[in-house]
Amino acid sequence: MDALPRAAPRPHLPAGALGLGALLVLAYGIVPLTGTSYLFEALLTPFLALALAGLGLNLLTGYAGLLSLGSAAFMAVGAYAAFNLSLRLPGLPLPASLLLAGFVAALAGLAAGLPALRLRGFYLAVSTLAVQFFVAWALNRIGWISDDSPSGVITAPRLVVAGLSFDDPRGRYLVSLTVVTLLTLVAWRLVSSPTGRNLVAIRDNETAARLVGVKVARTKLLAFAASSFVIGIAGALWAFAYLRTVEPAGFNLDRSFQILFIVIIGGLGTLRGAFLGAGFIVVLPLLLARLGAALLGDGFDSGTLEMVQRIVLGALIVALLIREPAGLAALLDRAGRRLGRRAA
Repeated sequence: MDALPRAAPRPHLPAGALGLGALLVLAYGIVPLTGTSYLFEALLTPFLALALAGLGLNLLTGYAGLLSLGSAAFMAVGAYAAFNLSLRLPGLPLPASLLLAGFVAALAGLAAGLPALRLRGFYLAVSTLAVQFFVAWALNRIGWISDDSPSGVITAPRLVVAGLSFDDPRGRYLVSLTVVTLLTLVAWRLVSSPTGRNLVAIRDNETAARLVGVKVARTKLLAFAASSFVIGIAGALWAFAYLRTVEPAGFNLDRSFQILFIVIIGGLGTLRGAFLGAGFIVVLPLLLARLGAALLGDGFDSGTLEMVQRIVLGALIVALLIREPAGLAALLDRAGRRLGRRAA
């Protein structure tokens, strides 16, 4: 008697996909209905913009191994490009404005990446630092960029998509969330493709990558362009959705180091690391402000908060690099494996 045929196994989604789906349901369905204006303006919108900037830098530094200290410069290029596009092309839709601003930032990234064909390590970082100073000089000296504003400070345009206004805190959050979600998907496809493997090969051993046929020069320039594209759109979100203004001081060297810290804390070479690091950077000042006000009262002013924040952040970075150089993403993976073993 022939054995009965076995039923075909039912397809099942991996736990990561289920978790991501639940997170999107929470972000799109529950948070907009229950969140307050403070939650959107002080936490979620800056978190999304910084996470996107960290994601862009991680493509360059985490995956390709190319250190950059000029992330804020590319944020500024994207922000001012989006402003000028909306100003000089009034009928241009917001998605097209953001996309074109990203391409302008990508062109700036290509120009900044040319030294990467000859320089490595510390010397490459210094060359990107020069880009930071050049962009800061241009924003303060070339009046056309800021519509001839004497201070360089300009008001961001209203967020309107398909005739619908997204200018309130909830709307700006939803615009930021949608842009970040789409670009994260694009970045995931990139790092999962052969191009992403080429980036990792260059990071691990450039000579070996060249020997196996990786076109090193083209891949490095692609890394700079892709990274700057994402960071440029993050700069537009930072200005349009969060600050509601565009000013050179919002894209100074401190911003570049902040984005670098996001990548280091979250974890190099992982997309999740950008979100974990950004969450840490955004929440830390609020926690310190609450704790300092509770302990010191009125003596804990903004200057003291900034000083304590830098001290705590520096100490945590050193401790994290000693304990787990791969960042918060690796710590969470380790904790998840321990919980899985205990549950088994």
